Amino acid sequence: MNQDNPLIRPFNEAPFSKIKNEYFKPAFQEAIKKAKAEIDAIIANEEAPTFSNTIEALDASGEQLSRVSSIFFNLNSAETNAEIQKIAQEVSPWLSEYSNDLLLNETLFQRVKTVYENRKNLELTPEQQTLLDKHYKAFSRNGANLPEAKKKRLRELDQELAKLSLSFGENVLAETNRYELLVTNENDLEGLPESEKETAAGLAKQKGKEGWIFTLQYPSYIPFMKYAKNRELRKKLAIAFGAKGFQNDEYDNQENVLKIARLRFERANLLGFKTHAHFVLQERMAKSPEKVHEFLQELLEKAKPAAQKEFQELEEFAKKLDNIDKLEKWDSAYYAEKLKQERFQLDDEQLKPYFKLENVIDGVFSIAHKLYNLNFKEVFTVDKYHEEVKTYEVYDDAGKYIALFYADFHPREGKRGGAWMTVYKDQFKVKKNDGSGIEDERPHISIVCNFTRPTAKKPSLLTFNEVTTLFHEFGHALHGMLANSTYKSLSGASVYWDFVELPSQLLENWCYEKEALELFAKHYETGEVIPMELIEKIKKSANFHEGMQTLRQLSFGMLDMAWHAVDPNAITSVKANELKAFEETKLFPDVTENCMSTSFSHIFQGGYSSGYYSYKWAEVLDADAFAYFQEEGIFNKTVANKFKDNILSKGGTEDPMVLYKRFRGKEPNPEALLKRAGLI
Repeated sequence: MNQDNPLIRPFNEAPFSKIKNEYFKPAFQEAIKKAKAEIDAIIANEEAPTFSNTIEALDASGEQLSRVSSIFFNLNSAETNAEIQKIAQEVSPWLSEYSNDLLLNETLFQRVKTVYENRKNLELTPEQQTLLDKHYKAFSRNGANLPEAKKKRLRELDQELAKLSLSFGENVLAETNRYELLVTNENDLEGLPESEKETAAGLAKQKGKEGWIFTLQYPSYIPFMKYAKNRELRKKLAIAFGAKGFQNDEYDNQENVLKIARLRFERANLLGFKTHAHFVLQERMAKSPEKVHEFLQELLEKAKPAAQKEFQELEEFAKKLDNIDKLEKWDSAYYAEKLKQERFQLDDEQLKPYFKLENVIDGVFSIAHKLYNLNFKEVFTVDKYHEEVKTYEVYDDAGKYIALFYADFHPREGKRGGAWMTVYKDQFKVKKNDGSGIEDERPHISIVCNFTRPTAKKPSLLTFNEVTTLFHEFGHALHGMLANSTYKSLSGASVYWDFVELPSQLLENWCYEKEALELFAKHYETGEVIPMELIEKIKKSANFHEGMQTLRQLSFGMLDMAWHAVDPNAITSVKANELKAFEETKLFPDVTENCMSTSFSHIFQGGYSSGYYSYKWAEVLDADAFAYFQEEGIFNKTVANKFKDNILSKGGTEDPMVLYKRFRGKEPNPEALLKRAGLI
């Protein structure tokens, strides 16, 4: 079988169409074997350790393993099935074991340590210094200095955590997929736009049922919560959404949450850190949990009075409109939408005809061209994992090849919720085989989203929130595409977590600008450019309920810290710990059947544990950065080049604050965010 397995042979583009599920395990085994051989060669080198024969060689190792992993784990998120999930459970411990074998290898660590201790005599570039520092810390922060018994326990912890995190994600996906709300009486759909009813009827038909089906997938769930007049059905759907992983059944995640938190804490202690958050934040811009708490509290002080005022207004509005005495969580989106319409005469249904998916894609490409001279050419010869995936080659104005770009836009049963960016191949530089110079290996970047599908009558028309999501993920993609580093581990989005959201959140700002909107916001039937009055309304409504939104985000950051900045061994109830974390940010009555932690994939499955605050942190950076664009013009080439040269292309080659100051000329000012949000 190995000779037929395309993942074992060298490949450039991911050979999706040729991959069979049974190829993955042999490919992982082969790639791990190859990576180990590369490490053994570094150790066996009889020459004294140098930056080149140890640090550069270490960074270049494991390329095939990294590529096989990125293909497999993105498929496990974007196009999974029971077989792939089973393989994930088997291979994850292998990867943990390989990582531990590497980082706990005493001989290898001594070579790295020798180069590190001699660093002052080496005349390294800033990028080389960062690489050396990164590799040394990878060992020292992951147990290289521990005695053997503790190293053994670290291995056990890492394997167990890898399995638990996978189980957590599988349970959330299973919970999302198994629930459906079947409505058989059309009167119960009062308030819903025709397009949403059409989608729901199409889904029911697909499943061989009479009526309309709504699910917990965002494109189905959010419009229902926003527009459905039937309060009981909103309640039913909202409770189902909030109960994911919290139903004491085979998909329950409570035990997984407690175990993950306790094992992360034990791991941090083993490595000499007070808590998991202390361990993580040492390598972030924030540096400590204390600093994160301080940051969240500072924003809470500004946002809470505004949020309470907005909540009171909303409650009074619901009382006036429908005699609702007490606002519940399933009322929030519905009455907020009604109030927004009354205040700004604006709703998503007015906007959606101007945001046909294909036009928005063209729009984000046009903006990338205006800012960074990028051109996107759709190609049909590149392998893909699903027929819906679009593929593009990216060139600059001089015709130089920049990147390969994949985009996957619509929900499917095998796709987890949310939106994300993936790297299938890193950008890095390598010496040519013939010794004639340096080859720049260009990256392969993908974005995955869950946007409204086209129907039999209409194309895919996006809500404004989906438009900003597309821009957000594309901002991440630009960070990957424009990478220009020597080393793959410092390339593109390989930066501190609290810096990684800057390019993505910055690009969202263009969605609110007339000059940008006029490029792509055109009526899908008439081609009419979005009227100026709607643009004005978008801008005016941008800060609608900003206080409540900020409070919501802060509550997620605080919940993350309530799991990771403490000793979790005393926590016996997931729900009780959550209620305590939400005390300062609570507006709505608690829903007994619901729990957020059990489906909080960002921190229990993704890489954001002790890092959820970074979305808000990056907002400070993006508001300050965009203020610079606004001062000079949103398509000003000088500012765009400074952003590209100092941020997008630099990846993690230097400290993020150094890079930011080089772009901006000064440290970011938090006031820019508070002003934009209308909180000062």
